Amino acid sequence: MSKHLDRRRFLAVVPGAAAAAVLVPHVAAASAATADMEMVVLAAQLDPVKTGTGLTPGAGPSVQLVEEALAARGLLARQYVDGHFGTATRSAYARWQESLGYSGLAANGLPGKSSLSTLAQGRFSLTRLITPGSRTTHQGFPFNTRTVAMLNEAATLSRLSFVVEQGSYSPGNDPTSAGTHDGGGAVDLDAEALTSAQRTAAVTALRRVGFAAWLRSPSQGNWPWHIHAIAVNDTDLSTPAQKQVGMYYLGRNGLADNGPDDGPQVSKVTWEQYLRAR
Repeated sequence: MSKHLDRRRFLAVVPGAAAAAVLVPHVAAASAATADMEMVVLAAQLDPVKTGTGLTPGAGPSVQLVEEALAARGLLARQYVDGHFGTATRSAYARWQESLGYSGLAANGLPGKSSLSTLAQGRFSLTRLITPGSRTTHQGFPFNTRTVAMLNEAATLSRLSFVVEQGSYSPGNDPTSAGTHDGGGAVDLDAEALTSAQRTAAVTALRRVGFAAWLRSPSQGNWPWHIHAIAVNDTDLSTPAQKQVGMYYLGRNGLADNGPDDGPQVSKVTWEQYLRAR
């Protein structure tokens, strides 16, 4: 046999080589599968509040990889492997988190870095990993470092000094908040002393850096003038806060009446998207 015999002819005459030739591309394809964590987490907030099963733009292929992994573990029915991170997928993901021993905010159905990395092992790789950062305090209120960085950037953009009225990780602190402050990424800012122009500037800046933010007036509920904001893609969000992010992207006000968004119109972005474009 000539030493220059090409590999294709060699495989054709070696027993079992055909099977090996088929398996190699298959393994390569599986290892090349990649899920964008930022888009998966965004879809997990947006998709459950939709009336249909529409996909979050840019998230479908990544979400489907996650759903296929959940289905392979018997946590999600195959009919829901469709790229739509709806309530069925969120419940399945929460069961996955619980199977890892997580509870509370760590089992909220919103993919976190650790649980998603474990689910991905041997099936797909992850890009654009995100975390809420470590717990900290800001103006005496509990937050995570990601939310504080977002607040500081928004304050710089608006040229205002924000005064915090309520922070994150505060379950049961304010019944009127309906659980939105139970997890991370939530903040209420004092707006009573601000002019109308300053209130608009503050909400605009908060939205520009990745918050779902609204100005709240006394006519809307039992509260003073304030700005309510939820950090999009904070993986520590409570379930009610996740819903508010979804409603923000749907152009709603995040309140129980599900009214239209009455805030300044700003391109909706996550904190990470803002940083990349800055």
